[in-house]
Amino acid sequence: MGRTSPMVTFFFVLLVASAVLGDDPYRFFTWNITHGDIWPMGVKQQGILINGQFPGPQIEAVTNDNVIINVFNSLPEPFLLSWNGIQQRRNSWQDGVFGTNCPIPPGRNFTYVMQVKDQIGSFFYFPSLAFHKAAGGFGGIRVLSRPLIPVPFPPPAGDFTLLIGDWYKANHSTLKYVLDSGRDLAFPDGVLINGRGSYGNTFTVDQGRTYRFRICNVGLATSLNIRIQGHTMKLVEVEGSHTLQNIYSSLDVHLAQCYSVLVTADQPALDYFIVASTRFTSPVLTTTAILHYGNSAGRPVGAPPGGPTIQIDWSLNQARSIRWNLTASGPRPNPQGSYHYGLVNTTRTIRLANSAPVINGKQRYAVNSVSFVPADTPLKVADFYKIPGVFFLGSIPDNPTFGGGYLQTSVMAANFRDYVEIVFENYENTMQSWHIDGYSFWIVGMDGGQWSAASRRNYNLRDAVARCSVQVYPKSWSAIYMPLDNVGMWNIRSEHWARQYLGQQFYLRVYSPANSWRDENPIPRNALLCGRASGRRTRPLYKIRNT
Repeated sequence: MGRTSPMVTFFFVLLVASAVLGDDPYRFFTWNITHGDIWPMGVKQQGILINGQFPGPQIEAVTNDNVIINVFNSLPEPFLLSWNGIQQRRNSWQDGVFGTNCPIPPGRNFTYVMQVKDQIGSFFYFPSLAFHKAAGGFGGIRVLSRPLIPVPFPPPAGDFTLLIGDWYKANHSTLKYVLDSGRDLAFPDGVLINGRGSYGNTFTVDQGRTYRFRICNVGLATSLNIRIQGHTMKLVEVEGSHTLQNIYSSLDVHLAQCYSVLVTADQPALDYFIVASTRFTSPVLTTTAILHYGNSAGRPVGAPPGGPTIQIDWSLNQARSIRWNLTASGPRPNPQGSYHYGLVNTTRTIRLANSAPVINGKQRYAVNSVSFVPADTPLKVADFYKIPGVFFLGSIPDNPTFGGGYLQTSVMAANFRDYVEIVFENYENTMQSWHIDGYSFWIVGMDGGQWSAASRRNYNLRDAVARCSVQVYPKSWSAIYMPLDNVGMWNIRSEHWARQYLGQQFYLRVYSPANSWRDENPIPRNALLCGRASGRRTRPLYKIRNT
């Protein structure tokens, strides 16, 4: 299918959406994906642009809105977008990773039809294939509360998004070649804020007013610390959860994590440095932006403020201090704490250990010794059509094997409505960050050393924060509780992007035997089909009545 006219696309999208989504408001976007020259670090690179923008356009929606994004792929290679933190309730068909979606071929388009069901908060989108993330194609997502739902802080005077992340000067195709050759990437070249290097961004504020900053780490390899010269940050939201409103002078933001902070312009009328720097690295990479008072009398005074560098205990203690606001409303009017996650008995424990094996002479990364390799057909599509031989349930064990690494299209079976404990175990001397598509979970514990059943004695079963990403410190573990309330095929992955690309990921197939539209949406009528599913039908666009 080539490009369609805007009118045909509009009516087709309405037809597709009406079968899946309810009567909540619709927000329509049309995006064109192209290559373009960018100079984020003073060197010309081939970037991935969305409607000519790097980073891409901001998505702003309200709880339960239907978001319709028509994506035209004008690149010379297949492309997909994924939506980090958007849960795609009953709808892993829209998740935008290769385990669920066929890529959009060059010169074609695909319309994502999704709903931000029962969600609020700060998230981002990114390209999920072929190491495209190293070229851009990412942008922020804001999901606002509905007008009648109370928010636990006054409306801010402004709402800024800061997409921070490390960056390589090399083109993404060069980085991909290095990884495909069996080597690891070198250390990143710098850090960007909203696609620009030092002094590349200015955020203007009025003295005496309070502003919201949504901060997401969209980088590839490193945790970052962010701070604002002369100002404190009041934490109010983490990936869709309202938090206790602790005050921080600086904040660690690990890979793929998002935080919302309130900053009050309560200092003398000057300019101030906003600083982002790498954590747990040598050397330390740093970049700056400017907080500009509208009535500023001059440039920042002094040097950019320093921050923590290699201190793990400092970061661990800060992470433990981030707690759920039990009395605040979330996307619904009832308090977040009305769900007592710590009183529910878990039905299964899954222990996941990362490792860095060399397989067939090439550097790979693995989970429980299994290094993921993509199948020739998206797993969700193969599952729907019952195509044999694409993947096998149980192809990754529930526990670490500590054996040699091997290649496999790893899929773990799970049952709808189970309540699982997942323990991420890091036996390496490197920082880890994990993400689970389709879900939010409670981080009930994290500590150094080796996890054991006795570690549960120190779990936080009252006010642990619910979020979609979790860090694991070197030689440490992190534990989560997660209700399996979302049927589908869901990616569990390292957010260290080279590790993800070289196998540190797998899929969790959450299955309901009811096979009901109440549990899971049907395959989209406009689903792209590829691999062994090529030539099959999805569903008819129109219902044909016999006369």
